[in-house]
Amino acid sequence: MLQSRREFLKKSVALLGGSALLSGAPLAGVLAESQPEAPAHPFPYAELDLDKVEQLAYEGYFENGCCYGVAKGLLAELCDKVGFPYTMIPPEMFANGKEGYTAGSLCGALGGAAGIIGLCCAPDDARAITKELFAWYTSTPLPIYQPEGAAPVQTVSSTVNCVDSVSEFMTKANVERADPIRKRRCGGVSGDVARKTAELLNIHYGFMEAPAAAAPETELAANEYIGEAEGFGGPVKVKVTMDGDKIAKIDVLSHSDTPGICDAAYNTIPQAIIDAQSTQVDVSAGATFSSKGIMAAVEDALSKVGK
Repeated sequence: MLQSRREFLKKSVALLGGSALLSGAPLAGVLAESQPEAPAHPFPYAELDLDKVEQLAYEGYFENGCCYGVAKGLLAELCDKVGFPYTMIPPEMFANGKEGYTAGSLCGALGGAAGIIGLCCAPDDARAITKELFAWYTSTPLPIYQPEGAAPVQTVSSTVNCVDSVSEFMTKANVERADPIRKRRCGGVSGDVARKTAELLNIHYGFMEAPAAAAPETELAANEYIGEAEGFGGPVKVKVTMDGDKIAKIDVLSHSDTPGICDAAYNTIPQAIIDAQSTQVDVSAGATFSSKGIMAAVEDALSKVGK
């Protein structure tokens, strides 16, 4: 049975009152002395170990969901490195974020991260860091952390919502929600989000250098065209080189598919398109989605020829 607030207060006052009677101190004084003074917001911060945060969040996911896992991973390190007041914050308060707050809404992993960011940072800084975290989540192939075996695919979520993130993975991986592969995936995403959050906080407080910005792409020649499309595990990017009105060369610049699983498509489809001078070629056996992703990316590049 849930303990009511009234019952909790009654027991607390009785306990403290007994102590006061034994010591002869006024009850009000005992109550005041029992409350340590919390530091001003934002709470103190110390450099976090990214590997520890990642592992603890992954393990925490299997205890009480992604929101709890991320919060537990970050709080455990903050308790160890800073102590009070983080020691007064139970990670269980984040358990309600499981499965997108039970409604498939905001990914619980992001919810747990946002809560901890809010403790460590002033409001404007917290909003900026949270925005950066969310942008990373919707542009990065996940999961990255998979200590119990690699996930069959990595996917980029189109939104920050749990239902979209999980559904996209289950569709590409062809698994059900109860499948251990899906659970390890969500555990891995919890580890990924916790690690990225710790990284952003470490950078914000000057403990780490921000990663160097990606170098600008080499300027394209007049007969070169970039095309992008969705592959099996995420975006596929190609460069198509034309020789007059013929496809002379296809370079796959980047993709998010799992190495080894979809290699056949990347090894054969570009040359098949060149040989046929058409994107309508046979898919590679066992790599249908990757094959179609390459074809669609080449079509996107070809749509820019002459423009």
